[in-house]
Amino acid sequence: MAGRSAPGASLVDRTVDVLGAFDGEHRALRLGELAARAGLTPSTTLRIARRLVAGGLLQRRPDGAYVVGRRLWDLGLLAPVQTDLRDVASPFLQDLQAATRATVHLAQRDGDRVLYLDRLQGSTSVPVVSRVGGRLPLHTTGVGKVLLAHAPEDVQRRVLRELTRVTPYSITSPALLDRQLAQVRRDGFASTAGEMDVGNASVAVPVRGPDGQVVAALGLVVPALGRDRPRLVAALTVAAAGVSRALRGAAR
Repeated sequence: MAGRSAPGASLVDRTVDVLGAFDGEHRALRLGELAARAGLTPSTTLRIARRLVAGGLLQRRPDGAYVVGRRLWDLGLLAPVQTDLRDVASPFLQDLQAATRATVHLAQRDGDRVLYLDRLQGSTSVPVVSRVGGRLPLHTTGVGKVLLAHAPEDVQRRVLRELTRVTPYSITSPALLDRQLAQVRRDGFASTAGEMDVGNASVAVPVRGPDGQVVAALGLVVPALGRDRPRLVAALTVAAAGVSRALRGAAR
């Protein structure tokens, strides 16, 4: 159980317990589940949940389950770890966008989805559905494939079991995607062609933290890769190396 408010606990304490009921294994909770994990009565939980929904801190889905709201994401961006990565990466993203004129993405894995930390819009007209704070399937995006390729094995197995078809070109074969992930680890980059949006392509590389582990992915979205693939991979690799060096410097 996530929380258990003591008798006479303040409204703030109870609100903290409601928000604390959510974690990586409990991303969507119905009222009864939310009340049980918060250690509150359903009526008290409902009053608090309604206020949090009104304030944008929670969202209520059509099926009645509660999930974390967009406003908590906005507040989360103020946390030092998240802010440091975006701040450190920002000049490299700007240089990358200026050099390629493509849409630039900085992303991390959030469970079984790719979470977009930053985006710089390119000058080329291509469909881009990503938004800062948004989440998309790992297997349909360049940055997502990079992050999935370096994710723990249990995450990979879970994602491979549920490959949704977003476009006619989305990879839905577990065997094919597994081979692609192995190639990503071998070649150091991932690419897509119309797998999230028909009419665009993407390429991405990993960003490594001070300990050498992959902490993020840096990607580009363009109309098509073609002969530009080596040039774009090279530009991404230089930018990602710069972010990694800056992260090591910030950690000292």
